[in-house]
Amino acid sequence: MRSVRMRILVTLLVLAVVGIGGWQLLSSQGDKNRTITVGTTDAVTSLDPAGAYDAGSWALFSNVFQTLLTFEPGGVRPVPDAAKSCTFEGGGLKTYRCSLRDGITFPSGRELTAADVKYSFERVKRINSDVGPASLFSTLGSVTADSATTVTFHLSSPDATFPLKVATGAGSIVDKDAYPARALRTGTGVDGTGPYTLTSYTKDQKAVLAPYGQYQGYLGGTGHSVELRYYANSQKLQSAWRHKQLDVATRTLPPQVLSELNPSDPTQRVTESDSSETRNLYLNTRANSPLHDARVRRAMAWLVNREQLAAKVYDGTVDPLYSLIPTGIIGHTTSFFDTYPTQNTAKARELLTQAGVTLPVRFTFGYGKGRGAGAEEAAELKQQLEKGGLFKVDVQGYEWTDFQKRWAAGKMDAWAVGWVADYPDPDTFGSPLVGTGSTMSTGYSNKAVDAVIRNSQQYADRSRASNDFRDIQGDVAADVPLIPLWQRKEYVVSTEDVGGGQYLSDGTGVFRLWRLQWI
Repeated sequence: MRSVRMRILVTLLVLAVVGIGGWQLLSSQGDKNRTITVGTTDAVTSLDPAGAYDAGSWALFSNVFQTLLTFEPGGVRPVPDAAKSCTFEGGGLKTYRCSLRDGITFPSGRELTAADVKYSFERVKRINSDVGPASLFSTLGSVTADSATTVTFHLSSPDATFPLKVATGAGSIVDKDAYPARALRTGTGVDGTGPYTLTSYTKDQKAVLAPYGQYQGYLGGTGHSVELRYYANSQKLQSAWRHKQLDVATRTLPPQVLSELNPSDPTQRVTESDSSETRNLYLNTRANSPLHDARVRRAMAWLVNREQLAAKVYDGTVDPLYSLIPTGIIGHTTSFFDTYPTQNTAKARELLTQAGVTLPVRFTFGYGKGRGAGAEEAAELKQQLEKGGLFKVDVQGYEWTDFQKRWAAGKMDAWAVGWVADYPDPDTFGSPLVGTGSTMSTGYSNKAVDAVIRNSQQYADRSRASNDFRDIQGDVAADVPLIPLWQRKEYVVSTEDVGGGQYLSDGTGVFRLWRLQWI
């Protein structure tokens, strides 16, 4: 494996320092105008913002659509993008008003107005796709377009996190004349006002992006032309990188490749940074699931060995995770370590005996094919969970979109999924993962947890919510609707003549292709 010329260790704190303010790309000359090719194993579920709630789709959305607000590199507070300003009105955190920038136009030439913003948010909720982001707007009661340039969001309960949600892919603004009100748009076209236009798209193969010359927003300019290439698995991504078919490779090269990166090779560079991306084993708590009884799920928690998983499958490129909220995020605890400190077959057997279930407990375990080391991880977890003959695990991999629909419909008993933070706040690990009607569709419902989640949203000073999230993590460790597995480090590898990789992704959900440049 070729290694790297330099290793840039970038934490979110450092990114916050170097990323302040709008950014203007340096001009290029000669062959520096050529297209930058970027490879990834992340898949795009849909080109319609109302029909996707995953990292691959949102990575594309953050380049071809605008949101009212966005995040600076490493930032924890959103800044205006399509909006000129946004603020809560009054003191109740229930009325949020934004004024739009002047001169933003869609590719059709029509000017973006508050009516488009209202339309975009309402259709996400109205369509309510089973793999879409409608759950993010659970506190959104209604939207009014007060004038051509002023839009107001009326919330059903106080929600200090609403501006953060507005800045995500769920808040992508679409052309109301180009997207149906009650159904997802089909085809390969996109009509947004982001820094790029989508000039060509072939599902599961590539997306070709050209700078949008009419862009008006937070950025000081647009970037180079980019071709995003999608690979079915990490090995194919690595092959393309090894054969010099890519300028940048990210999310996700094989763990063995990442662990062997060496700072002595002058032909590559790598950015390794902290990340708030996590991976959990989600458990179906519905009455018809063999994992319905919390004692059965607790028994599973006693059998998972995260250190072994991180070392054996991921070669130390991930860190063991012992709670719902990862390190680096307000409110993080080690609730699963405190409750289930070591792998213990005897304690697991005792819980299963109390539950009165027949041994071994048989259940299905699904994972997304081509999603990093998903198959190897599933095999390792199967071995751990079957220790002592307490469980019998039927492992099955599925194509990504099919996998999403299966967990949404509750067709599996357990499934392992990575979670990329929607925004840099513990709330993104609350309602979407363990709230009633969660995105992960485990069937889990705890009124006390729901109440604490709602209570946490009332604090404009987010540090005041830390105690609430500690309580939530304690409840999750007791009820076990999921088992935390690991927290990822972020890696971006590029050729020596491409810069900006350190800004590409930083845990805010924004994929900054415009920051890539020839040097």
